[in-house]
Amino acid sequence: MGMLRPGRARSLLLAMMAVILVCTVYLYWTPTTASSTVSVVPSTAFEVPLIERQKDFWKAFHPILERHSPQCPSPQKLGDAGAIHFDPTKDSLRPDITAMSEEDQKIMEEAHASFIGDIKAAGKDLKPVHTPGKRGLVSTAGSTYMPVFVSSLRMLRKAGSTLPVEVYMKDAGEYEKRICNEVLPALDARCLVLGDVMGEDVIAHYQLKIFAVLFSSFEEIVWMDADCFPLTKPEDLLDSEPFKSSGLVTWPDFWASSASPLYYKISRQEVPPMTARQSSETGVFLVSKRTHLFPLMLAAYYNLYGPSHYFRLLSQGGPGEGDKETFLQAAMAMGAPFYTVSERVQAIGHQLTDKLSGSAMAQTDPREDHALTSQDKWRTKDPNVAPAPHIFFIHANYPKFNPGDNVFGTGWETTPTLKEDGSDSRAWTAPVDTVRRFGYDIEKSYWEEIKWVTCNYESLFKSWQKKSGLCQKVEEYWSHVFAEPHDDDPKFTLDG
Repeated sequence: MGMLRPGRARSLLLAMMAVILVCTVYLYWTPTTASSTVSVVPSTAFEVPLIERQKDFWKAFHPILERHSPQCPSPQKLGDAGAIHFDPTKDSLRPDITAMSEEDQKIMEEAHASFIGDIKAAGKDLKPVHTPGKRGLVSTAGSTYMPVFVSSLRMLRKAGSTLPVEVYMKDAGEYEKRICNEVLPALDARCLVLGDVMGEDVIAHYQLKIFAVLFSSFEEIVWMDADCFPLTKPEDLLDSEPFKSSGLVTWPDFWASSASPLYYKISRQEVPPMTARQSSETGVFLVSKRTHLFPLMLAAYYNLYGPSHYFRLLSQGGPGEGDKETFLQAAMAMGAPFYTVSERVQAIGHQLTDKLSGSAMAQTDPREDHALTSQDKWRTKDPNVAPAPHIFFIHANYPKFNPGDNVFGTGWETTPTLKEDGSDSRAWTAPVDTVRRFGYDIEKSYWEEIKWVTCNYESLFKSWQKKSGLCQKVEEYWSHVFAEPHDDDPKFTLDG
């Protein structure tokens, strides 16, 4: 075979280089689909660092928030709504126990409308923080919440979830170096400090949630409080109805909505009937910033001016007054789609004589709930219309299941780990029908992780530094309650 002439060799070499260049550009710039399992080049390869994106967003967003502050006195409290039972079959009068002058109402209405106008007009000056297409779980934790969060995180991984996790804390004082630098990265989680972006003491702990969501790098978010965990993979919910069509899914609290008629006037909405939906319980929710960025910004507005104005307007002293109503109400105010799970939240606990000693809340699988409501089957109106959906999330909130705090002994009113005779007990044995909806022994699984965290990290958590014997106490409790089966152990399947 003859040798190539110099001119032909040069042409072949240039052609090969062109092919390599085209392939390289293709690999770098072709987006990965939602079903892709491996990205050839990380999607963050050419991104501005997260902290810089967060600071740029806050630099643009903070002045808008301040520019539209309610320049009027706080609403006047005439009473508290209290715990109003939700009855979807019988309308009733909405609580109207908050007063404002006509002038002050107008001031708040104009500020509310102007804020919405400004965020819509800001355009590229208000560039969102998130990476398009990126999914993850967001939470907040610090101090006594950190041990609880680590147990919840291990439950997330036990459920099979591979979602990356961002956990936010208020300031550097809550940052725990060994937990954040060693423990959490091994579970694909990282710590972020809101004070590094917003400055110190701009917000309080009960306002952290919305800013953690806005500053997260994720576009599609599963939010879980530090004391919440799933029974199965939560990312499956992001690929299913009702999230795919709504972009926001919330779960109910025990009570009826107690938002003031004044709030609806200020936000220029019709006052909904009391039968429309329950109040919100935002220990868990799903949200897409692609579809709900503006409602999230409005929720931030409600939170920043919550203590002075909006928390009162949204709850009127109802149970859990705070940020919990801000997410759904902001979506409603901006005409954004949403889905509220209709199945009632269930208190779970153990029986003490004639009452339930509840220590957690059980929330329903939204896919099963949506399948029923899509057929106009509403179990809140008629529980016999269909079998109850499975449980998807547990919110272990009363008390927090922290071995260094109130979960043992009589230090908390629900005494979750004690029988009436003072002996060790399971916390979650009733109601029997609700416990069966777990599908498996979720309480034992949870205590496995609490035990592991306590006995491996007892010396690491700041809030446990002056505690002693925590691992021993948890192991003793485990041996009494879970090590061997008992005749009165609950059943965990619907067919029992």
